[in-house]
Amino acid sequence: MKMKLTLGISLFFGLLLIQTVSSQESSKPNVLLIMVDDLKPNLGAYGDTLSISPNIDQLAAEGMRFNNAYSNQAVCGPSRYNILMGSRSTSTGLYNFGKEFRDIYPDAVTMPQHFMKAGYHTESMGKVFHIGHGNTNDEASWSIPHFKEKLIEYVDPKSTGRELTREEALFENTQMYIEDTPQIHDLPRGAAWEAPDVLDDAYADGRVANHAIDRLRKLKNKSGQPFFMAVGFARPHLPFSVPKKYWDLYDPKDMPMPDYEKAPEDSPEFTKKRDHEMSQFFPVPVGKDVYDNDLKRKLIHGYYASISYMDTQLGKVMDELKRLKLDENTIVVLWGDHGWHLGDHAIWTKHTNFEQANRIPLIFKVPGVTEPGSTTNQFAESVDVYPTLASLAGLNKPEGPQPIDGINLTPVLKDGSKEIKDHAYHAFPMGGYLGEAIRTDRYRMIRWIPMRDNGKEILYELYDYENDPKETKNIAGEKPNIVSEMTEILEEYPEAKKRI
Repeated sequence: MKMKLTLGISLFFGLLLIQTVSSQESSKPNVLLIMVDDLKPNLGAYGDTLSISPNIDQLAAEGMRFNNAYSNQAVCGPSRYNILMGSRSTSTGLYNFGKEFRDIYPDAVTMPQHFMKAGYHTESMGKVFHIGHGNTNDEASWSIPHFKEKLIEYVDPKSTGRELTREEALFENTQMYIEDTPQIHDLPRGAAWEAPDVLDDAYADGRVANHAIDRLRKLKNKSGQPFFMAVGFARPHLPFSVPKKYWDLYDPKDMPMPDYEKAPEDSPEFTKKRDHEMSQFFPVPVGKDVYDNDLKRKLIHGYYASISYMDTQLGKVMDELKRLKLDENTIVVLWGDHGWHLGDHAIWTKHTNFEQANRIPLIFKVPGVTEPGSTTNQFAESVDVYPTLASLAGLNKPEGPQPIDGINLTPVLKDGSKEIKDHAYHAFPMGGYLGEAIRTDRYRMIRWIPMRDNGKEILYELYDYENDPKETKNIAGEKPNIVSEMTEILEEYPEAKKRI
């Protein structure tokens, strides 16, 4: 009798413990992290009157929009390490493709891993970690295998000549980088755009949205365990391959053409970026500073059409989240991995330290925390997302073992007028130099330090956004006091690691 009583008490407390753990897990908020490739703030929510982005605009209307959010490095692979590891490139030395972060930090705890350790189910789909150029997904970050999709994709055979193109080879890891040089020059270039009359799921973003919807339905029925879901959309990354109906949303005559197509006066010669990614696509000319107006207009048209296509897919996911009533306990974050040049300074794509390559959209919707339609001018960086989401979910503060460089933005999400830092920090390596930048309300100062001890002098750039928002002139030589003040801010950061 005594044994039965003891067994009964043990069983009771065991069930009570299970129920308590289950209750604790179910009370935790879900997380939906939406990651968009090459998305600058050319969105209605950010004041772009041409952009047709109703679903992102609606998300901003339901949450908080950060007006001064910046990438830590304007290139796809490292920028994703920045947000998912919480580490700046200058802290890890991971500035380029072809090097896996676990080669350097084998025991790193990524953001999804941190949530997994706290009892979350974690999964990803589309472009989350950068897969390609010698890099792969991180399997340890996810509870189930990653749902991989294409980034470089064509439907029209004329776009490829039915051959493997240069960018396809790089993103499929069939052609690797050798000493930072892609061995792809014998392959044909693919089209920079196409506009077939096809359904949305003819392209990857449509299929990713469908998969996300299917997974949300399944996770809805998985009671007692919160989820962390990362959904990565490819467009508006090149090529601008989207269905014709999204091109038809815009009149080509309305495209905002670049009006300053020169390098900034007195800027270092190596910052004059040309060709690079654009040279992988036809009919883009190689070695030409300024494209003809028809080509510029087509490329800008393609960028906007791609935003609208991606926005529609995002909207499908958000609609399903609401239909399932999961939105009531789900934190939603929209993050663009970096900005994108649309012909300013005669530059296209990213890979610079200029404003257009580094300013990003960042929107948080946190039930019970963010006020609908709120905004903040607080500076934010990609690395801040990790500690902020951990705090919002009631998790322990992330501690690495990789460097955790971000700060917790939760106080700002509660009150957009709060200021917890007065600048953003980012970096980019170019021409044998590492450029570290400090961006304040008015200025950006870039210090270019030679990455090798070769006798080259340290160079500086300074831009005044109050008087020169288009960065037409480097005034570092005219404003040594401002350069000195901003260098003091820069000196507060740890010494940047050399490229690994």
